[in-house]
Amino acid sequence: MLSAMELVFVTREGCGLCEKAERALWVLGVPYVRRDVDQDPELFRLYTFRVPVLLLGDRVLLEGAFGERELAGALRR
Repeated sequence: MLSAMELVFVTREGCGLCEKAERALWVLGVPYVRRDVDQDPELFRLYTFRVPVLLLGDRVLLEGAFGERELAGALRR
């Protein structure tokens, strides 16, 4: 099982796609750390137009529109 320190969910306030993706994380009970792209200059530089982004370490696991099905598939890989 993944620990919260392994998955980082990059989001921003007011992002509808981010809210959908975060709901999928909650529903599947996936532990994660939430980071606001607008509060972190490095994340902003890398992901400003790509949110939501789910990172596993420094690897992009998912980005853009994703829900429970896509998340479950990515976690199985």
